[in-house]
Amino acid sequence: MASSIQILLDKCTGCTLCVKACPFGAIHIANKKAVIDMGKCNLCGACVPVCKFKAIKLNKEAAAKRDLSIYKDVWVFCEQKKGVIQTISFELLGEGKKLAKKLGVKLCAVILGHEIEPKIEDLSHRGADKIYIIDAPELKSYQDDPYTNVLVELVKEYKPEVLLCGATTIGRSLVSRVAVKIDAGLTADCTGLDIDEKERLLLQTRPAFGGNIMATIITPNHRPQMSTVRHKVMKEAEIHKGHKAEVIRKKYPADLLKSRTTLLDIVEEIEETVNLAEADIIVSGGRGIGGPENFSIIKELAKVLGAAVGASRATVDAGWIPYSHQVGQTGKTVCPKLYIACGISGQIQHLIGMQSSKVIVAINKDPDAPIFKVATYGIVGDLFEIVPALTKEFKKVLKK
Repeated sequence: MASSIQILLDKCTGCTLCVKACPFGAIHIANKKAVIDMGKCNLCGACVPVCKFKAIKLNKEAAAKRDLSIYKDVWVFCEQKKGVIQTISFELLGEGKKLAKKLGVKLCAVILGHEIEPKIEDLSHRGADKIYIIDAPELKSYQDDPYTNVLVELVKEYKPEVLLCGATTIGRSLVSRVAVKIDAGLTADCTGLDIDEKERLLLQTRPAFGGNIMATIITPNHRPQMSTVRHKVMKEAEIHKGHKAEVIRKKYPADLLKSRTTLLDIVEEIEETVNLAEADIIVSGGRGIGGPENFSIIKELAKVLGAAVGASRATVDAGWIPYSHQVGQTGKTVCPKLYIACGISGQIQHLIGMQSSKVIVAINKDPDAPIFKVATYGIVGDLFEIVPALTKEFKKVLKK
């Protein structure tokens, strides 16, 4: 490691350009010369091109052979909103436990927020061997700058081998920033994870080329190995109330918790139906419903069944319904007990997001629609006749 990067003292003028360029704070000036702290240096090479005097030499071959043995444990970033841990975190703890067992390391939960001490027990009962908790008023609600700064510092200090995060709005925003700052690889929207035990590599599987193939991606030369994982593709960790985790509480200086933006308010979308990601029953509408006004028949059936309202990408792109209802590769991945697809042809983008549903009922006037290939039951006909008829019949049956 020490020979992979060095300062050429006869050329260094102590100009501080490299100090400003280093994303890890690994360079300082002493006796008018740059000095590299190898404990902090990640060999990213950001300092090399900014040096006008060519006083920094990076041996790329040696840098590629960085010592990966110092990285240990599987980390799960546990997302919380208003102090409530999101269920994707429990799914990742369940999967993370399997990965940690294969690697022979500990499963660690990382949680940031304010007044979240009561959540330690929840994470412990879900199988975490170690919990890193950072509690500060500035972390009450998610903001890019403080969350990124804190997670980067944690990673630099404790050096996890694997870091998992939910492929949620928050997760995608956070870990991409962290990956850039620590010079790590990141695989997004994974649907499967495994371990190559011989090489200690995380096997990260995700849809590629519009879902036509499943690609398995590895990160052999960088640590931590980072992935975001889609909601509802993995089982939640089981609850073991006797399990106790080691708790590590960290505090960070105020400058790390500062944000360049000010959070004014969080406005929640108010819906009559249940949350899409958590629903046991989903009724979805596609382009076949004809227009935004016709989502009323979808919503009526959903209300009778106590279901969530879903939608295809085409209807969201057309402005018929908000993005929060979109099911598919660029929307939400769902796994309800019952999925009713109304006027949805079944393009691969949509199928990726719902084909794991236990029972799929497809309603479409086109008998050759791709949706019928994954459907448990198919109804060929006019949805404007079939959906209201189903609503009427379900009202009768459920009243009994």
